[in-house]
Amino acid sequence: MILVVGATGMVGGEICRLLADSNRPFRALIRSSSAPAKIEALERLGAGIVRGDLRDPASLDAACRGATHVISTASAMPFAYVPGENTPDATDRDGSLNLVDAARRAGARRFVYVSFPPMTIPFPLQDAKRAVETRLRDSGMTYTVLRPTYFTEIWLSPAVGFDHTNQAATIYGTGENAISWISYLDVARFGVESLDHPAAANATLWLGGPDGIAPNDVVRLFERIAGRPFTVTHVAPEALQDRFAAAADPMQQSFTALMLGYAGATAIDMTDTLSTFPLKLRSVEEYARAVTA
Repeated sequence: MILVVGATGMVGGEICRLLADSNRPFRALIRSSSAPAKIEALERLGAGIVRGDLRDPASLDAACRGATHVISTASAMPFAYVPGENTPDATDRDGSLNLVDAARRAGARRFVYVSFPPMTIPFPLQDAKRAVETRLRDSGMTYTVLRPTYFTEIWLSPAVGFDHTNQAATIYGTGENAISWISYLDVARFGVESLDHPAAANATLWLGGPDGIAPNDVVRLFERIAGRPFTVTHVAPEALQDRFAAAADPMQQSFTALMLGYAGATAIDMTDTLSTFPLKLRSVEEYARAVTA
């Protein structure tokens, strides 16, 4: 039995769909605040529903009971953040540490954890992820840490300033550095593959898309496909550093730090990973064509 934590989220929901397609039994941890429509969708996939919360250790013991594998994509960032309640400290750090401990107590054989690549400055979300990675490596369970870079569907969307519908893009930094944008759909595929793949055992996998593409080139790609010019605004790293220093809460600090990471990101070479996990990754061009159709 596979326990999916974060099942109502973007990556977690796709993981559940993939598990259902492969007829693998799984259960989904659902909070009391989860949208009924998302719970119904999981039930239609055949998920067993268990109620609980990362911040309630007793509920995690019940959820993990009988689970041979645990896969967690849960995070307060970017869309579930609630000040003072669902935060990087409470959910991404303390809650995920609770989950690792509960899985270990339940005798789970493998734990797959979705994190992200290290960045140069400390900030709440990064501090939480690194703490959980360390606990997982010390747990005695077989583990896989997935470190996907910037999600195509988030960072090339209006949510963070890439408004392809209105041909306007905010770019962090010069926009000349190549970024290995990765689809959340492919992150989910790596997550499911990692549940049993020998090469994923006690491994940390850095994940990117098929090619590194500079943000300025992404804009040009969208312009070519849509046949319309974009209005582009650049935010200098110095302005982001000032914004980070002035950030008042963990969400602002973390999101600004991720923008700084974007401004200095480098491409991830996926050659060796794809020789072991021969998946066809979705390109930025495929995404651009889909959202501009």
